[in-house]
Amino acid sequence: MATMELVTDTAPAPDRNSAAKATLDRALVDLSPDGHGRGVEIRRRIRFWSGWTLRIGVPVFLVVFWQLALNWKWTSEDTLPSPKTILEAYKYLWNNGSLQDAIPVSLRRAGTGLLIGGFAGLLLGIFAGLWKIGEEIFDATLQMLRTVPFIALVPLFVTWFGIDESSKLALITAAALFPLYLNTFQAVKNTDQKLIEAGRTFGLSGFQIARRIIFPTALPGILTGLRFACSFSLLSLVLAEQVNSTAGIGFLIINAQNNQRPDIVIAGIWIYAVLGILIDLLMRGVERLALPWRARVGIG
Repeated sequence: MATMELVTDTAPAPDRNSAAKATLDRALVDLSPDGHGRGVEIRRRIRFWSGWTLRIGVPVFLVVFWQLALNWKWTSEDTLPSPKTILEAYKYLWNNGSLQDAIPVSLRRAGTGLLIGGFAGLLLGIFAGLWKIGEEIFDATLQMLRTVPFIALVPLFVTWFGIDESSKLALITAAALFPLYLNTFQAVKNTDQKLIEAGRTFGLSGFQIARRIIFPTALPGILTGLRFACSFSLLSLVLAEQVNSTAGIGFLIINAQNNQRPDIVIAGIWIYAVLGILIDLLMRGVERLALPWRARVGIG
């Protein structure tokens, strides 16, 4: 009579448990605050402070090099005033009230032009991006006009609007309109069609799809366009205030040029640069608040 043998695993139970525990130990990562978490926090702080050190250190180095170039007679005080002379120029402008009068005027011009041009560019970009008829009416014309440089528009705007505030606001408005329109239009048009189809599948109407899918998806592009619009409005302000200005930072620069005061000219240029930095910081803050979900991408 044939016999049957039952084949069983003869490995001892303790050996199997030890192997499983070793595999599990290799798979686990220590995420406790006293383990790798502390190292990550230290590295994050080092990157933060090193970044701010570089941001502040590079401009300081340039100012120091500027002063050294004057001390080493690489250039003259008449051609490039020293940083100390520039600070004295700020003190002079502050004491006679010119600085307090000029900055609000320039900010009002840039802000008004940005508000009008940015709002128009946003509306046109949404209209052209959502509706085919809007794209056919506006896109070709605006794509053509955006290639015209600002300086070429100055004589035309002076002819149309005169030499008063109207021509300056028109130039800043045009400068702010085009970048916001282009970025808004492209952001709306580049919305993933699969998301739109999914919205339709769930029964969303056209307005609901635009509000819940298209606009949130296009928001990063719109904010990028707003940042460009702020920068272009400041650049156009520099140009606009060179045309028959009686107030503003540009007026200070032109008046200083006529009076052979290069220190005040450079002081005015520094004001434009500081305004540009403040605008960039403001837009970074707006983007962080509006887009908290966006990942911070970097390779180092």
